[in-house]
Amino acid sequence: MQRRTKLIVAGIGTVGFLAAGTGIAIAGGSDDDATDTPISGADLDRASAAALDHTRGGTVTETEVDDEESYYEVEVTLDDGTQVDVQLDESFAVVGDEVDAGEADD
Repeated sequence: MQRRTKLIVAGIGTVGFLAAGTGIAIAGGSDDDATDTPISGADLDRASAAALDHTRGGTVTETEVDDEESYYEVEVTLDDGTQVDVQLDESFAVVGDEVDAGEADD
């Protein structure tokens, strides 16, 4: 009877371990937009102005503080539907940009 009890306990432990691992994998693969912190206040005004100046117009559609690529990220949607992610440093200077070509309206 002890051997059977040990096997049951080992089986339950294995199932629990696999379930926890699956939960972690699912959580780790989730959309990181849920944890993004938008730019606010005066910083939003300054970041938006810098990004719109860089793209020569458009509409600010999303912002993020402490982006993985820069301190600030401002997403600008241009009149043709193209989205440009403008990367800014802490002093609101443009340090890069990326065009999301798949986002444009055809």
